[in-house]
Amino acid sequence: MMEPVGLCLVLPCFNEEATLGYSVETLVAILDGLADRGVVSRQYGMMCVDDGSEDGTWAEVCRLSEQYHGRLSGIKLSRNVGHQNAILAGLERVVGKYDAVVTMDADLQDDVSVMEEMLARYGEGCDIVLGVRRNRNSDSFLKRHTAKMFYGLMKNTHTPVVPNHAEYRLMSNRVVECLLQYGERNVFLRGIIPSMGFKTAKVYYDRAARQYGKSKYPLAKMLNFAVEGITSFSIRPIRSIFLVGVVSLLLTISVGIYVLVAILLGRSYPGWASLMLSLWFLGSLILVALGIIGEYIGKIYLEVKSRPRYFIEDTTDGDGHKKRGTNCE
Repeated sequence: MMEPVGLCLVLPCFNEEATLGYSVETLVAILDGLADRGVVSRQYGMMCVDDGSEDGTWAEVCRLSEQYHGRLSGIKLSRNVGHQNAILAGLERVVGKYDAVVTMDADLQDDVSVMEEMLARYGEGCDIVLGVRRNRNSDSFLKRHTAKMFYGLMKNTHTPVVPNHAEYRLMSNRVVECLLQYGERNVFLRGIIPSMGFKTAKVYYDRAARQYGKSKYPLAKMLNFAVEGITSFSIRPIRSIFLVGVVSLLLTISVGIYVLVAILLGRSYPGWASLMLSLWFLGSLILVALGIIGEYIGKIYLEVKSRPRYFIEDTTDGDGHKKRGTNCE
């Protein structure tokens, strides 16, 4: 029989005041059931990371910390630093204290019942277990098709992502220790973790609708996330600029030969419209190329400055005690 696993859940929270109480109550019931069956240790933990929420999320975290003393802790970041950095902030606080960590969104749309299957794969020797959606039927038409485009772009740029996997995953403590060695400011966990090379398994589940609140990932954030992922893991967009330039050069040579032949045959005509269209076309290509190069230069700029990812404003421990935070990463 496998020894009970020391497990901790890391829950990034942004404006989740309405749903957090329901989510924690549900998770405690699941974890208590797993503890009764000897799957997880009774000293399991939950770490809520308030990512600069604008509502009463932090007050709710403090209340829950008192209610579930010894089980739930929380940290409040001084400002909104993004989903990926919030997860890393939580991992920084729990690394070395548990056998394994599960990261998941606080809205509980991910199926928590498959945690037992994740733990079974962990018991079989897998250091990483990814939660993967079976389908996207619960998404809107727009979100479903933009997600399809996102994963298509990732595949074409050779970015190591797993389609329909978000941030629901189990990692062993040694994976967390290795993950925290990545010092980059532009963090894309969906690409970093599958590329680490540890033994990995997948579990499949159906994603539920939100019980409370609304999605924190509108179209603009999804597009920004896609750009972040592609440019963090692939230089193929820059290489494509070179290929476009070569094709444009060949077209220019072809048009030049055509124009020269037309002049020699006396068939040249005034071509103001075609000239203007060509100028606009080439101008657009140049601007697109500059934009892509600028995206990479901007990333280099941020990495060179090496500013802290986040600051911790407040913390609350498992006994409901609060204190001002001083940690930064």
